[in-house]
Amino acid sequence: MNMGGNKVFQLCSSGRSPWYRADGSTTESYVIGIAGGSGSGKTSVAERILKNLNVPWVVILSMDSFYNVLTPEQSALAHQCNFNFDVPSAFDYDLLFDCLQKLKQGKSVNVPIYNFSTHAREEKCTTIYGANVIIFEGIFALYDKKVRDLMDLKIFVDTDGDIRLARRLQRDVAERGRDIPGALSQYTRFVKPAFDEFIEPTVKYADVIIPRGLENAVAIDLITKHVQRQLHEKTTQLRWDLVKTSVGETLPREVVVLPATNQIRGIHTILRDKNTPRDEFVFYAERLSTLIAETGLSQLPHDKTTVTTPVGETYEGLKFNSEICGVSILRAGGTMEAGLRRVCSDVTIGKLLIQTNPNTGEPELHYCKLPSNVHKLHVLLMDATIGTGAAGLMALRVLLDHDVPEENITFLTYLAAPVGLNVIAKAFPRVKIVTSMVDPVLSRETLWIEPGIGNFGDRYFGTE
Repeated sequence: MNMGGNKVFQLCSSGRSPWYRADGSTTESYVIGIAGGSGSGKTSVAERILKNLNVPWVVILSMDSFYNVLTPEQSALAHQCNFNFDVPSAFDYDLLFDCLQKLKQGKSVNVPIYNFSTHAREEKCTTIYGANVIIFEGIFALYDKKVRDLMDLKIFVDTDGDIRLARRLQRDVAERGRDIPGALSQYTRFVKPAFDEFIEPTVKYADVIIPRGLENAVAIDLITKHVQRQLHEKTTQLRWDLVKTSVGETLPREVVVLPATNQIRGIHTILRDKNTPRDEFVFYAERLSTLIAETGLSQLPHDKTTVTTPVGETYEGLKFNSEICGVSILRAGGTMEAGLRRVCSDVTIGKLLIQTNPNTGEPELHYCKLPSNVHKLHVLLMDATIGTGAAGLMALRVLLDHDVPEENITFLTYLAAPVGLNVIAKAFPRVKIVTSMVDPVLSRETLWIEPGIGNFGDRYFGTE
């Protein structure tokens, strides 16, 4: 069996900058494939490239995660060291291709965890989301054409056979508890024939061959610089695209604005008054968020139903035909959670932390925690304000990357600027937006220079 390691390593040292365009479409992640014989140093080369790149949101994905589920007969042979894991048929290429394709598209995936002791997949998986660069390594990384076609750069690590055998013996004895005769037997029966027949021929598909593996620092440095140039060329400048967004005279039809009743106008007067005490501000902010949440729920699909009252009468009413969850864009979106819980006391709420980079002006994703079944739910996305639409656009892209249907998202906000509403509606036309007020005073220039203006969250969290 290949001993390279069954692990997923992800580097997320800073916020993730936009991986999509102003129209909502994604830019594909950069995929590097690294192949080579068992013990050639593929994992070490992958980790060195990751370290040298010095960019956030890079993931190393091992092919060892995708071994097939064994039958009882195959499992018995595996425990006797008589099952051949060093052939292409030992891997689940359909699942492997699906995971790599989704990662390249920027989507969230669940990668299986393979237990080498039991020769079986564990019940839990490793969730990967947000990879700008994917480094995929394995003995058959370059074997399958569909998988190769996903790669932007293909590497073969060419290490002397004696060195590979010595490394494998050392790992088998030190890490797997095997004796030398058993390890040598497995090597001569399975590992070496597989390398000669299946692995070594894939060198012809490689764009770059690295002799001596990790020792070849010059080759690794050249590869790193090439990848950095490719990433620089793919960098998006979302903020400039948003500034160019045209604003129509009428609101997009997906926008629902609460009626300008005396209650709504009175609450907004209190919230905008700089002399309003904080306790009073919080009370009315939560009251307003409750009204917005109620309006948002009324936009969800309903089914007719008939119930029996306590006095035995029948009543024809309505009920939701789908489960819901809330997702807050932190910090300001947290101000709306109390109002949502007043309407739905047991609702699950996820969190997204999106902040503006002061140097670039771009939004960045720093934290993502969503319900595991979010793709099956109707999501109420919450933020205090929609200004340029940058944070909202990123949050919506995250939900779509987790397979939430666009029509299953309702955006709740206290206050919105016309430019932000148009940005979101053009990128994701099936998303509904519910706001208590559209404020034309928040001009494009004001929002761009002072992105925090009109932000209820600053006062709510006491950071003014």
